[in-house]
Amino acid sequence: MANTLKQISLTCSGHTRPVTHLHFSDITDCGTSFLISACKDGKPMLRFGDTGDWVGTFEGHKGAVWGVALNRMATLAASGAADFSAKIWDAISGDEKCNFQHNHIVKTVAFDEQSLHLLTGSNEKILRVFDLNQPSTNPAIEKYEGHAGAIKRGFFCRNDKCIVSCAEDKAVRIWDRSSGSEVHHIEFKANPGNIEISHDGSILTIANGTNISFFEMETFRMIKEIVVPTRIADASVHPDKLTVVCGGEDFKIYKFDYITGNEIESFKGHFGPVHCISFSPCGELYASGSEDGTLRLWQTTVGKTHGLWKYIDNAAESETPRELITN
Repeated sequence: MANTLKQISLTCSGHTRPVTHLHFSDITDCGTSFLISACKDGKPMLRFGDTGDWVGTFEGHKGAVWGVALNRMATLAASGAADFSAKIWDAISGDEKCNFQHNHIVKTVAFDEQSLHLLTGSNEKILRVFDLNQPSTNPAIEKYEGHAGAIKRGFFCRNDKCIVSCAEDKAVRIWDRSSGSEVHHIEFKANPGNIEISHDGSILTIANGTNISFFEMETFRMIKEIVVPTRIADASVHPDKLTVVCGGEDFKIYKFDYITGNEIESFKGHFGPVHCISFSPCGELYASGSEDGTLRLWQTTVGKTHGLWKYIDNAAESETPRELITN
């Protein structure tokens, strides 16, 4: 029955320029996750992860924001921007807590599991780790150099013992924090658009060109690859590891069966290329951000009552189904 229903997205308006990145927290003590989005308007936005309702906007950057992150319980937020800074925010009050200055555009930020350290990556081709317990010292306590292009994304991995990163050198690298050296390296025919670590930490998903490549996180062995009809910017694996969603240049969202690699469906909703996409930690929805300046939420199972979709379901019973605007 669900396959006969039309996918209706929740449109989260508010940004005024292209949305470049998004990130979900874990499910918090509030009973829901939170969602943060980066945008070229320089104003990261925080929302409830199950409804897309606006919580607040972090104001202080003086350039486009390229990367954002929430810590696990959404008490802290981080952002990296074209003003050469990475900022830490109190995600409850909205106040700026730290400002780590760089020598070039900061493209990616990430917290470790305990929210003790912040990872940044920039157009300097350098990954840095900052100690959040000593923010006044500012200089990074760890540096990783080896990429030959601007760094696009980086994460702590393997229980925070390693770092994984991708850059505009057509490479994904894994760095060992104890030795400070590169331990794995793989090159692609196209620059990776983005990388994602699955919710259980076992799978590394790499969007590259028209392919989605999947690797075991522990061994860095390739598991499989899915070919997509367009160049994609990002891909995300459902927490149950049964489905994959992705988006890219043709404005479409694609959904694939992770096990077989077969396409399940594709549809349009955005009016520009899709730059980022991610499943929520509960798996009931996924979010996408686009060149069109909007963030959209999509149901994993169309027709299932969840969050604000209960109101859409009621509207669908009338003769005029409508798209819900959350702002």
